[in-house]
Amino acid sequence: MKQIVVVGLDDGHLEQLQALPEAHESRFLPLLSRDEAKQPTEEPVAWLLDEGVRWLKEQQDEIDAVIGYWDFPVSTILPILRRTIDLPGPSLEAVLGCEHKYWSRRLQAEVAPEHVPPFCEVDPFADDPLAQVRIEYPFWLKPVKAVLSNLGFRIENAVDFDEALTLIRANIRRWGAPFNLILEQADLPEGIAAVDGYRCIAEGMIAAEYQVTQEGWAFDGEVQVYGTIDSRRIGPTGSSFERYQYPSQLPESVLARMTAISSRVIRHIGYDNGPFNIEYFWHPERDQIWLLEINPRISKSHAPLFQLVDGCYHHQVMIDLGLGRRPGFTTGEGSCQIAAKFMVRRFTDEIVSRVPSADEIAELEAAIPHVRIEIMVEAGKRLSELRDQDSYSYEVAVIFVGGDDEAELKAKFDDCVRRLPLEFEPVPD
Repeated sequence: MKQIVVVGLDDGHLEQLQALPEAHESRFLPLLSRDEAKQPTEEPVAWLLDEGVRWLKEQQDEIDAVIGYWDFPVSTILPILRRTIDLPGPSLEAVLGCEHKYWSRRLQAEVAPEHVPPFCEVDPFADDPLAQVRIEYPFWLKPVKAVLSNLGFRIENAVDFDEALTLIRANIRRWGAPFNLILEQADLPEGIAAVDGYRCIAEGMIAAEYQVTQEGWAFDGEVQVYGTIDSRRIGPTGSSFERYQYPSQLPESVLARMTAISSRVIRHIGYDNGPFNIEYFWHPERDQIWLLEINPRISKSHAPLFQLVDGCYHHQVMIDLGLGRRPGFTTGEGSCQIAAKFMVRRFTDEIVSRVPSADEIAELEAAIPHVRIEIMVEAGKRLSELRDQDSYSYEVAVIFVGGDDEAELKAKFDDCVRRLPLEFEPVPD
């Protein structure tokens, strides 16, 4: 029986882990729950660095793997936990080379400069931060570490810059303080050590018509991409995700070039023995590929899509690598030809007046094949109280859909939204 520790384990993903082919040979042990691991303070990181490390060392049964599917701080702290009990996985420095936005851009530009936008470091607490910006308007301003585009702002002029700085200064500690606890554990190169979690990066605009994410892995120097997912955006700045759709509809020649870039960059960073996903933009008129960001983990959002199309959640890749073995993920063995995760969004602050009951959700899922619904809000709450949202919208529900073609996906989604008793009312003046 394999003893597999999962940092931030929750019921939904435990169900997916238990559906994997070798789950009967594994025991999944929680190290913090999802809610505990994702608290918006430095508390989870501090606890894991102290009590979490002690807990791992004191286990009577040998631990075979330490894994996690959440973004920061889970993905970032995994190398520290693994190395305390001599388990395989990427180094802390390689993970930070992916997650630290400024350091990652520096590394990317060394081997793929034609796919990296202009960028520069910005100290939001300096006397004149705008004087540090060496790129033209418009640009994005974001912390070197945040989650889900939180505190990321499109800057068109100096007024936008000042307004964004006010919000960043007031809220950056949420990510900066715990990130700095992890940075203290790393051997950082000169020029990066001073760019801590309270710094920002300004990046030139690279948004294009098509955005995709490549899911892959690195093992003993070998780099493989096993799936590419299209990301469709909506909203006033085009920065809010509307849906993830798998498999990608982009030309094979474009996907092959992206795969080559992924392999080159992952090797250069020194990232090995772990899963990754890399986000890209493609501008068809100019045939330009832009690298958006690198994440040293699987995307949990994509897991149901792989299950619908390929017949297996890609948690299997994460577990294989955690156990020190080459992944054997197979494709095309699912019940659907295509699948998508739709994000139901609202773009103004409102009060949730009604949410569907568990029975209503189950009835709708039973009526529409290959559909799964997750409600992200509670009745009586204001949308502005939601945690970890992007800067321009609120995610109120998620609907996973599988089918034979894109038209079927859209029809099922529209039917779900029409029949879903999820209601809102204006915030009183």
